[in-house]
Amino acid sequence: MAKKKKKKAIDPKVHDDLKGFKMDINSFGEISSSFPIDKINEFLNKNVEDKKLKDRDDLDLDDNEEK
Repeated sequence: MAKKKKKKAIDPKVHDDLKGFKMDINSFGEISSSFPIDKINEFLNKNVEDKKLKDRDDLDLDDNEEK
C-alpha cells in the first residue's frame, strides 16, 4: 500500500487587523475564537457596509462615523 502524504496546514490570507484570528467549533457545536467578540464587531462595523441600512433615508451614517 502507498503511504498517504500529510498536507501542510496553510493559513489563509487575512486582513492585517485580523492576524492570528482563529475560530473553532467543538464537538458540542460551541464556537470559540481567539479574538473577543467586541474586537470582531468593531472590525466589521469599520470595514463592512450594512446592506440593510444603506438605502435608508432616515439614518445619517457616514463611512467614518462610529456607532
